[in-house]
Amino acid sequence: MKATLERTDLLKSLTHVHRVVERRNTIPILSNVLLRADSGALHLKATDLDLEIVETVPAMIEASGATTVPAHMIYDIVRKLPEGSQVVLETTGDNATLEIRAGRSRFTLQMLPESDFPDLTAGDFSHGFALSAGDLRTLIDTTQFAISTEETRYYLNGIYLHTVESGGVVRFRAVATDGHRLAQAEVAAPEGSHGMPGIIVPRKTVGEIQKLLEEPDANVQIELSETKIRLTTGPIILTSKLIDGTFPDYGRVIPQGNDKELRVDRDEFKEAVDRVSTISSERGRAVKLSLGDGRMVLTVNNPDSGSATEELAVEYGADAMDIGFNSRYLLDIANQLSSDTALFRLADSGSPTLIQDNTVDNCLFVLMPMRV
Repeated sequence: MKATLERTDLLKSLTHVHRVVERRNTIPILSNVLLRADSGALHLKATDLDLEIVETVPAMIEASGATTVPAHMIYDIVRKLPEGSQVVLETTGDNATLEIRAGRSRFTLQMLPESDFPDLTAGDFSHGFALSAGDLRTLIDTTQFAISTEETRYYLNGIYLHTVESGGVVRFRAVATDGHRLAQAEVAAPEGSHGMPGIIVPRKTVGEIQKLLEEPDANVQIELSETKIRLTTGPIILTSKLIDGTFPDYGRVIPQGNDKELRVDRDEFKEAVDRVSTISSERGRAVKLSLGDGRMVLTVNNPDSGSATEELAVEYGADAMDIGFNSRYLLDIANQLSSDTALFRLADSGSPTLIQDNTVDNCLFVLMPMRV
């Protein structure tokens, strides 16, 4: 195998594929990236057996062939090569090492045979549709923070993607929850998605998809089966196993009868929560919101360090009430709101609170209160 290509192109592709490779592997071949040279292109593939990324980059191919080399090692080498250089990748005659040349730099890397490299067999996909990268990015950005990290409830360790029908209109919806907070976002359902199986995309896959969505106007081709998802955007193909579990009936935790409405300037609220939470303990993080006619007082008490209060002018005309929340969770949600005013729908100090944008209704958040 011998291929010559631009260092910039190679680095960009290696940046995408090497992230999939775990730094500690008990199976040596999983530490490697597969390089295949043929038909005027270099194909790069990496996998952790649950997630696979393949990327194609233009190259001048003098000899076709394929091999595998350590992913993080080749990434670090190419990253440190001079900008604008041409990189030559060539296997040695005994097929034991890969030589990397650029300008006056020479590296040789130990190889493992291409035949050992696993293939994440995709099987048949029952549904296929196209979604703009911007829409997919919005769905992920809005809900990702609420993915659970608790391994025992593995079915919450991802984003639930599905279609719903509301008022005769089909919507494509993403939901994530960790039991303390829930995030929901939706866009118009793309053609071909109606009737798709509800799927749970794992947290690691979600993070990789997010990093690949660089062009908001680009189209992402999505294919689904009961057990796998495949996304194609430009020269990149990402295939991933799905979480084999049943996502809970989240509709039951979205409050319907919360009749106390609070409107507050989003940025003022974010800054106030951030300021008063400075005094909170790492473990507690509780902030109390005391609501009265036209005002909100935020209070944090930490027996070990002191207390903090701040008052904000708000739109609130219901009965006075005190309610406590985790300040970190409040900030996470506030960071996802897009309108200038945040709308809180409350019931009482012990019930879930619904938080939305004041003007946009394509996303909502549910937050469980804390005792304060």
